[in-house]
Amino acid sequence: MTAPAPAPAPAPAARRALRRTAAGPLTAGPLTVALLTTALVAASTSCTGPAPTRTAPARTAPTPTPSDDGAWRGAWAASPQPPSDGNWSERGFADHTLRQVVRLTAGGTGVRIELSNRYGTMPLRIAGATVARPAEGAAVRPGSVRTLTFGKRPSATVPVGGTLLSDGLPLTVRPFESLTVTLRPAGPTGPATVHRMASATGYRAAGDHRGDVSGSAFTETGTSWYYLTGVEVTGGPDGHRRDGVVAFGDSLTDGHGSTLDADRRYPDRLAERLAALGRPRAVLNHGISGNKVVRHGGGAGEKALDRFAPDALDERGVGTVLVLEGINDIGGRLRPDVSVDELIAGHRELVRQAHARGLKAVGATLVPFKGSAYHTPENEAQRDAFNRWMRASGTYDAVIDLDRALADPADPDRMRPAYDSGDHLHPSDAGYRAMAEAVDPGAL
Repeated sequence: MTAPAPAPAPAPAARRALRRTAAGPLTAGPLTVALLTTALVAASTSCTGPAPTRTAPARTAPTPTPSDDGAWRGAWAASPQPPSDGNWSERGFADHTLRQVVRLTAGGTGVRIELSNRYGTMPLRIAGATVARPAEGAAVRPGSVRTLTFGKRPSATVPVGGTLLSDGLPLTVRPFESLTVTLRPAGPTGPATVHRMASATGYRAAGDHRGDVSGSAFTETGTSWYYLTGVEVTGGPDGHRRDGVVAFGDSLTDGHGSTLDADRRYPDRLAERLAALGRPRAVLNHGISGNKVVRHGGGAGEKALDRFAPDALDERGVGTVLVLEGINDIGGRLRPDVSVDELIAGHRELVRQAHARGLKAVGATLVPFKGSAYHTPENEAQRDAFNRWMRASGTYDAVIDLDRALADPADPDRMRPAYDSGDHLHPSDAGYRAMAEAVDPGAL
């Protein structure tokens, strides 16, 4: 099948207009939902990269109206990416049902999901969706399947480039409990918005199996998430909390090298550690493997400067953003390297954006990478210069020194062998645990 021609990535202003623009409350009470109708407001310049980037035709964004979204807070998240080869996103879906399992880092008495069609080429029609408590594999626990609605209807349409929230569903969930989300697209969908590296198994079945308890129909498996970009909760003993943490970054936040289906990425470990210390906070993972701060990354999504607001700052119930990003800017081979001054300027802008939203900005030093494909003497010098700036400048409200936490004492430019997944750039499960343990809870 011949892939559609690449289209330009949306402009920053357009991207901000696409994220969670509420069209107004549909019902009253703590489970009020706002259907999000969004649109592109401007075309942008094109960029090249390892995978095509698509966007919607220009549209006029509606004027937002108030909703009672203050009752909701993020419990799980994934950043959307353009379609790419190596998964189901390039072809999209026709007569299929998708089943995806996610683990929450916050609990409550109500849940709702967020769907994104950010990179779709046509409106995404959803014939139906359910949530359930997972069993083994694609199976779910008997009696746990609950039908989601959208504006009190079982079906919905997500506009090209848009985002949609389901209605709130009364359902008690606990922190670190998993949910199975089943989507039945009313295909064909065209190329699908995806999060490529889920580090979790997803399932696909031919036909309509949204209400199945058994997983026997879900004979195809993959390791990406499709359309699902958030799960939010409301109510419960922590319903007043607005101190969630967004972990923002690249593959080291995304969890490259961690064990499949084990939830051992560093943001997972950080949420567990905070809970064990009696200081529980939701931790939302907005890492994208291959992402860069000041350069567009094709299939790795828009540069951090453009996606920071829609992906991270627009999350509900968040008080802190923890930024670990820049290794792809100085070490990437797919585009010209940037100077350390450009990278620093990019981070200053991220801090400015976070502070403009009243959020605390915490930065992290870049980890050792000697021996990796990225390492050269010149790139090492840039990493060292950036880390010196991070430690000394005072730009961020606090700094987590992941460089020193992972460094081999015998060779500080190299990752400690026990923490190395094998490529000398990405940590192992033990390395991701060490990253989480390096985070001072008081700094968040």
